[in-house]
Amino acid sequence: MSQVVLMSDPRVAAVPLQECGEPLVDVRRGGALMVDVRLQDAESAFAHVRKGVHERLLHAQELLPGGLRLLFVEGYRPLSLQRTYFEEYVEELRALHPQWPAEQVHAAASRYVSPPGIAPHSAGAAVDLTLADAEGRELDLGTRMNASPEESAGACYTEAGAIGAEARERRGILGSALTAAGLVNYPTEWWHWSFGDRYWALASGEPFAPYGPRELR
Repeated sequence: MSQVVLMSDPRVAAVPLQECGEPLVDVRRGGALMVDVRLQDAESAFAHVRKGVHERLLHAQELLPGGLRLLFVEGYRPLSLQRTYFEEYVEELRALHPQWPAEQVHAAASRYVSPPGIAPHSAGAAVDLTLADAEGRELDLGTRMNASPEESAGACYTEAGAIGAEARERRGILGSALTAAGLVNYPTEWWHWSFGDRYWALASGEPFAPYGPRELR
Protein backbone atom coordinates (compact mmCIF):
# COMPACT_ATOMS: atom_id res chain seq x y z
CA MET A 1 0.00 0.00 0.00
CA SER A 2 1.88 3.06 -1.24
CA GLN A 3 -0.73 5.63 -0.25
CA VAL A 4 -2.40 5.94 3.14
CA VAL A 5 -5.18 3.37 3.33
CA LEU A 6 -7.56 4.04 6.21
CA MET A 7 -9.11 1.39 8.43
CA SER A 8 -12.49 2.35 7.00
CA ASP A 9 -11.41 1.38 3.47
CA PRO A 10 -13.67 -1.46 2.22
CA ARG A 11 -10.59 -3.41 1.18
CA VAL A 12 -9.67 -3.87 4.83
CA ALA A 13 -13.04 -5.33 5.83
CA ALA A 14 -13.00 -7.51 2.71
CA VAL A 15 -9.90 -9.44 3.84
CA PRO A 16 -11.01 -12.97 4.83
CA LEU A 17 -10.63 -13.95 8.46
CA GLN A 18 -9.43 -17.43 9.44
CA GLU A 19 -9.16 -17.31 13.22
CA CYS A 20 -6.26 -19.48 14.36
CA GLY A 21 -7.23 -19.58 18.04
CA GLU A 22 -3.84 -18.42 19.27
CA PRO A 23 -4.03 -17.27 22.91
CA LEU A 24 -3.59 -13.82 24.36
CA VAL A 25 -0.56 -13.53 26.61
CA ASP A 26 0.43 -11.02 29.29
CA VAL A 27 3.51 -9.14 28.08
CA ARG A 28 4.51 -8.33 31.67
CA ARG A 29 5.47 -11.94 32.35
CA GLY A 30 9.19 -12.45 32.29
CA GLY A 31 9.92 -8.73 32.46
CA ALA A 32 11.59 -8.57 29.05
CA LEU A 33 9.39 -5.70 27.86
CA MET A 34 9.07 -2.37 29.63
CA VAL A 35 5.35 -1.77 30.23
CA ASP A 36 3.80 1.62 30.91
CA VAL A 37 0.69 1.66 33.12
CA ARG A 38 -0.97 4.89 31.93
CA LEU A 39 -3.84 2.91 30.37
CA GLN A 40 -4.00 0.11 32.91
CA ASP A 41 -7.52 -1.23 33.49
CA ALA A 42 -9.05 -3.37 36.24
CA GLU A 43 -8.51 -6.64 34.32
CA SER A 44 -5.11 -5.63 32.90
CA ALA A 45 -6.50 -6.20 29.41
CA PHE A 46 -4.16 -3.51 28.10
CA ALA A 47 -1.10 -5.71 28.77
CA HIS A 48 -2.25 -8.60 26.57
CA VAL A 49 -1.52 -9.39 22.92
CA ARG A 50 -1.52 -12.53 20.83
CA LYS A 51 1.39 -14.87 21.42
CA GLY A 52 2.74 -14.22 17.94
CA VAL A 53 2.66 -10.47 18.45
CA HIS A 54 4.53 -10.82 21.74
CA GLU A 55 7.23 -12.94 20.12
CA ARG A 56 7.72 -10.35 17.39
CA LEU A 57 7.94 -7.51 19.92
CA LEU A 58 10.70 -9.36 21.74
CA HIS A 59 12.51 -9.82 18.44
CA ALA A 60 12.08 -6.13 17.56
CA GLN A 61 13.57 -5.12 20.89
CA GLU A 62 16.65 -7.23 20.13
CA LEU A 63 17.07 -5.29 16.87
CA LEU A 64 17.15 -1.86 18.55
CA PRO A 65 20.46 -0.03 18.95
CA GLY A 66 22.11 -0.20 22.34
CA GLY A 67 20.61 2.06 24.98
CA LEU A 68 17.08 1.92 23.54
CA ARG A 69 14.10 -0.17 24.63
CA LEU A 70 10.51 -0.58 23.54
CA LEU A 71 7.97 1.01 25.85
CA PHE A 72 4.70 -0.95 25.60
CA VAL A 73 1.61 1.16 26.34
CA GLU A 74 -1.50 -0.70 25.12
CA GLY A 75 -2.30 -3.97 23.44
CA TYR A 76 -5.66 -5.71 23.73
CA ARG A 77 -8.75 -3.50 23.95
CA PRO A 78 -12.19 -5.01 24.65
CA LEU A 79 -14.65 -4.55 21.80
CA SER A 80 -17.02 -2.57 24.03
CA LEU A 81 -14.26 -0.05 24.82
CA GLN A 82 -13.25 0.14 21.17
CA ARG A 83 -16.85 0.94 20.26
CA THR A 84 -16.99 3.66 22.92
CA TYR A 85 -13.77 5.27 21.69
CA PHE A 86 -14.96 5.23 18.08
CA GLU A 87 -18.39 6.68 18.85
CA GLU A 88 -16.91 9.43 21.02
CA TYR A 89 -14.52 10.48 18.29
CA VAL A 90 -17.29 10.41 15.70
CA GLU A 91 -19.30 12.80 17.87
CA GLU A 92 -16.27 15.07 18.28
CA LEU A 93 -15.81 15.25 14.52
CA ARG A 94 -19.51 15.90 13.93
CA ALA A 95 -19.32 18.86 16.30
CA LEU A 96 -16.21 20.21 14.57
CA HIS A 97 -17.52 19.63 11.03
CA PRO A 98 -21.34 19.70 11.03
CA GLN A 99 -21.32 20.06 7.22
CA TRP A 100 -19.62 16.71 6.67
CA PRO A 101 -21.76 13.79 5.47
CA ALA A 102 -21.82 10.63 7.57
CA GLU A 103 -19.45 8.79 5.23
CA GLN A 104 -16.82 11.50 5.55
CA VAL A 105 -17.11 11.54 9.33
CA HIS A 106 -16.75 7.76 9.46
CA ALA A 107 -13.64 7.81 7.26
CA ALA A 108 -12.07 10.68 9.21
CA ALA A 109 -12.75 8.94 12.51
CA SER A 110 -10.90 5.87 11.27
CA ARG A 111 -7.68 7.89 11.01
CA TYR A 112 -7.50 7.80 14.81
CA VAL A 113 -9.82 5.03 16.06
CA SER A 114 -10.50 1.83 14.14
CA PRO A 115 -14.12 0.95 13.37
CA PRO A 116 -15.08 -1.73 15.91
CA GLY A 117 -15.77 -4.46 13.38
CA ILE A 118 -12.17 -4.64 12.15
CA ALA A 119 -10.26 -3.14 15.08
CA PRO A 120 -6.80 -4.72 15.45
CA HIS A 121 -6.65 -3.95 19.18
CA SER A 122 -9.78 -6.00 19.84
CA ALA A 123 -8.15 -8.96 18.10
CA GLY A 124 -5.06 -8.74 20.30
CA ALA A 125 -3.16 -8.03 17.10
CA ALA A 126 -2.13 -4.42 17.70
CA VAL A 127 0.13 -2.59 20.07
CA ASP A 128 0.65 1.08 20.83
CA LEU A 129 4.24 1.65 21.83
CA THR A 130 7.18 4.02 21.76
CA LEU A 131 10.86 4.16 22.68
CA ALA A 132 12.58 4.63 26.04
CA ASP A 133 16.21 5.02 26.99
CA ALA A 134 18.16 2.54 29.09
CA GLU A 135 16.89 4.18 32.29
CA GLY A 136 13.27 3.80 31.20
CA ARG A 137 12.66 7.43 30.29
CA GLU A 138 10.18 7.87 27.45
CA LEU A 139 11.72 9.59 24.45
CA ASP A 140 10.25 12.34 22.27
CA LEU A 141 9.00 11.04 18.93
CA GLY A 142 7.39 14.27 17.81
CA THR A 143 3.97 14.12 19.48
CA ARG A 144 2.55 12.57 22.58
CA MET A 145 1.27 9.05 22.10
CA ASN A 146 -2.40 8.98 21.08
CA ALA A 147 -2.36 12.58 19.85
CA SER A 148 -5.22 13.02 17.40
CA PRO A 149 -4.75 14.55 13.94
CA GLU A 150 -6.60 17.64 15.18
CA GLU A 151 -4.50 18.03 18.33
CA SER A 152 -1.19 17.45 16.54
CA ALA A 153 -2.00 19.23 13.27
CA GLY A 154 -1.19 15.99 11.48
CA ALA A 155 2.17 15.44 13.18
CA CYS A 156 0.84 12.09 14.46
CA TYR A 157 1.17 10.73 10.92
CA THR A 158 4.23 8.50 10.80
CA GLU A 159 5.78 10.34 7.86
CA ALA A 160 4.79 13.84 9.01
CA GLY A 161 7.28 16.49 8.01
CA ALA A 162 6.58 19.00 10.77
CA ILE A 163 8.61 17.29 13.49
CA GLY A 164 12.20 17.69 14.60
CA ALA A 165 15.09 15.76 13.08
CA GLU A 166 15.75 13.80 16.27
CA ALA A 167 12.12 12.72 16.59
CA ARG A 168 12.09 11.70 12.93
CA GLU A 169 15.23 9.65 13.43
CA ARG A 170 13.69 7.89 16.43
CA ARG A 171 10.55 7.09 14.46
CA GLY A 172 12.79 5.56 11.82
CA ILE A 173 14.62 3.45 14.39
CA LEU A 174 11.35 2.23 15.92
CA GLY A 175 9.87 1.49 12.52
CA SER A 176 12.90 -0.35 11.20
CA ALA A 177 12.96 -2.74 14.16
CA LEU A 178 9.23 -3.42 14.14
CA THR A 179 9.06 -3.85 10.37
CA ALA A 180 11.97 -6.28 10.45
CA ALA A 181 10.10 -8.26 13.10
CA GLY A 182 7.06 -8.57 10.82
CA LEU A 183 4.70 -5.88 12.11
CA VAL A 184 3.06 -3.17 10.01
CA ASN A 185 2.33 0.44 10.93
CA TYR A 186 -0.94 2.30 10.62
CA PRO A 187 0.46 5.40 8.91
CA THR A 188 -1.80 7.93 10.63
CA GLU A 189 -0.43 6.87 14.05
CA TRP A 190 3.34 6.48 14.42
CA TRP A 191 2.86 4.44 17.62
CA HIS A 192 0.37 1.85 16.26
CA TRP A 193 1.78 -1.44 14.93
CA SER A 194 0.09 -4.76 14.28
CA PHE A 195 0.49 -8.32 13.11
CA GLY A 196 -2.13 -10.88 12.06
CA ASP A 197 -5.15 -8.58 11.67
CA ARG A 198 -6.98 -7.62 8.49
CA TYR A 199 -5.01 -4.39 8.03
CA TRP A 200 -1.73 -6.28 8.38
CA ALA A 201 -2.91 -8.85 5.83
CA LEU A 202 -3.86 -6.19 3.29
CA ALA A 203 -0.59 -4.29 3.79
CA SER A 204 1.47 -7.47 3.61
CA GLY A 205 -0.32 -9.05 0.67
CA GLU A 206 -1.45 -12.01 2.75
CA PRO A 207 -4.58 -13.92 1.64
CA PHE A 208 -6.29 -13.87 5.05
CA ALA A 209 -5.99 -12.60 8.63
CA PRO A 210 -5.38 -15.21 11.36
CA TYR A 211 -6.49 -12.96 14.25
CA GLY A 212 -10.06 -11.73 14.67
CA PRO A 213 -11.95 -9.98 17.49
CA ARG A 214 -12.13 -12.02 20.67
CA GLU A 215 -12.79 -11.84 24.39
CA LEU A 216 -9.96 -11.63 26.91
CA ARG A 217 -11.16 -14.59 29.00
